[in-house]
Amino acid sequence: MEHFTNIVIGFGKGGKTLAKYLATHGQDVLVIERSAQMYGGTCINVGCLPSKNLILNGQKGVPFAQATQKRAEMTAQLRQKNYHLVADEPRAQVVNATAQFLNDHSLLLTAPDGQTEQVSGERIFINTGATPRIPAIPGLKLGERVLDSQRAMELPQQPHRLAILGGGPIGLEFAAMFASYGSQVTLFDPHEQLLHGFEPEVQTAVTADLQASGLTLQLASQVSQVTTTTDTVTLTYHQAGQTQTAQFDYLLVATGRQPNTAELGLSNTTIATTPTGAINVDEHLRTTAPNVWALGDVNGGPQFTYISLDDFRIVKDQLFGSGTRSTADRHFIPTTTFLTPPLATIGLTQAAAQAAGHQVLVFQLKTQAIPKARVMEDQRGLYKVIVDQHSHEILGATLYAQEAHEVINLIALAMNGHLKYELLRDMIYTHPTMAEALNDLFQIPLQQ
Repeated sequence: MEHFTNIVIGFGKGGKTLAKYLATHGQDVLVIERSAQMYGGTCINVGCLPSKNLILNGQKGVPFAQATQKRAEMTAQLRQKNYHLVADEPRAQVVNATAQFLNDHSLLLTAPDGQTEQVSGERIFINTGATPRIPAIPGLKLGERVLDSQRAMELPQQPHRLAILGGGPIGLEFAAMFASYGSQVTLFDPHEQLLHGFEPEVQTAVTADLQASGLTLQLASQVSQVTTTTDTVTLTYHQAGQTQTAQFDYLLVATGRQPNTAELGLSNTTIATTPTGAINVDEHLRTTAPNVWALGDVNGGPQFTYISLDDFRIVKDQLFGSGTRSTADRHFIPTTTFLTPPLATIGLTQAAAQAAGHQVLVFQLKTQAIPKARVMEDQRGLYKVIVDQHSHEILGATLYAQEAHEVINLIALAMNGHLKYELLRDMIYTHPTMAEALNDLFQIPLQQ
């Protein structure tokens, strides 16, 4: 049995970055990835980057077939770059295999051709990511006509009639994206409103904009049956006390993601999992086995690539630093749903801040008032920021506008640095930019 100082299971953001760091700092490392098509992880191959490339090309009017080819070329280049980033290091070894724990220190590797070998590691890092969650609906099974987000991006031709099950970030992004290519998109979601828990003004604006783009919303609906043929997929659903059916060319299932732990053989170890199947970790990402860590989506999230990168920083600090860095240091995490325009958030909404006992100042600005929005010919949306009345620190923000995904990082910096909102109000920004709207946004709070 070959022994390694470090074994990384999974070639995702956290794992590959850790493997590279270990190999360049004098330590041997074995990286196990079950698919040669997944070097670099979900984000590069089947997640954020290819989907955003398709979204961009839809906005530019590129035909769908051409856009999918551009996406494939981009991901292939990134995949090879990421592979060589690790594999070219003399102290790193990359193998294609599935990994199953035999005990806390040993793994059984099964190659694509069925050959097996056993390896052991002084330290093991699990970075196996997450996979789409498929709800238990009669007839619902991934196949030719029922797709997950990966398969949806690989369609050779644009679907004419597309149903999407789930109104979360993935469902909304794909709904807006396919609508931009001209598909007839119908989104099914059990909630009364989209974006549950968001600012009500933003809920209203996003819903109106999606409907204006041609999207059909079937809210407060419960899908009870899925029936597929070689050419169609039919949904039976309940809504407003009535049972209805609708036929589509494809169904995209976007009902969340679950950690990839089922095939790891964790029952052979002392590694505990949560009720959702995520690997249970402490604030330093250690599992209940003292020599095993879990990074990225597999530990329950938040499921973002940039969180996986921060997971790497935490583990690196355990191995090479003071060991004090932890998940407790993550006070405010920005998020973006890449609609058109993007929707970015951080911290508390107005309702959540008031429920927590804060006396608040509410600042709001319509995108129509921002010169750069006029330049970009997209004046949809608004900025809304919640500030503590006493400390003048920002408690939360929701930005729904072009370039919101960039501007939100300024607010994140201010929040994590405990800076008063007046700093952003009085900053000198370049012009014309969406960021300079913070000058106007923070002038006068809304009357409460």
